[in-house]
Amino acid sequence: MTAITISDQEYRDFSRFLESQCGIVLGDSKQYLVRSRLSPLVAKFGLSSLSELLREVATGRMRDLRVAAVDAMTTNETLWFRDGYPFTLLSDKLLPEMAANKRPIKIWSAASSSGQEPYSMAMTVLETQLKRPGLPSVSITATDISNTMLDMCRVGEYDNLALGRGLSPERRRAFFEPTTDGKMKIKDNVKRMVNFRTQNLMDSYALLGKFDIIFCRNVLIYFSPEMKAKVLNQMARSLNPGGYLLLGASESLTGLTDHFEMVRCNPGIIYKLK
Repeated sequence: MTAITISDQEYRDFSRFLESQCGIVLGDSKQYLVRSRLSPLVAKFGLSSLSELLREVATGRMRDLRVAAVDAMTTNETLWFRDGYPFTLLSDKLLPEMAANKRPIKIWSAASSSGQEPYSMAMTVLETQLKRPGLPSVSITATDISNTMLDMCRVGEYDNLALGRGLSPERRRAFFEPTTDGKMKIKDNVKRMVNFRTQNLMDSYALLGKFDIIFCRNVLIYFSPEMKAKVLNQMARSLNPGGYLLLGASESLTGLTDHFEMVRCNPGIIYKLK
């Protein structure tokens, strides 16, 4: 029978592995999360127990297993137009301000998960372009460490449960079309705006290019202070002059970087590159 318990040492070893691979800090009491996320991989990789899986991850002999383990641990829930105000700010403040530069606007969604954030951005842009016909072209680069999530994003199909989390009936009608299997699919005019790419936030961002706006929302909460500072300083270098960074509602730059100035909006807080 497959064992579902792990020892304290196995948990500590796996926690160190996960932090070294992608910066995520599990803390002292997330054994339940490791068990629930990794247990399905035991049978998938023909292993006898979760303990054996963790030993194999530690040895590095099975590269596919290591990738799958990181994939499983970095899959986070999301929803459409999360918190509301960032997308209102994008429409009412950021896009009009960037339009004054008279050049294409580039946006980065730094943790795309299953696609709700970047596709919410794209819908916001399309709605804004209707209100402001002279708006320059906008492109969105969406990245994630999980190839499983990125594959889902590229397909762009969602069931009723996923669609019910933050998406209004009006936007559902405007930006989705039904599939043959009862799901709804993002329309091509939305999908064309978003380019999905694999990116580990611990690695260099140089190949992504420069951006005017970066959404890095509800990501830093999983990182150590040192890793947070590294990510934020790299993002500062990835912004064009006058560019903006948007964090999650519970996240802050305090004590981590001095490259940004806080801009208080109503509602919300955003950060402008100094």
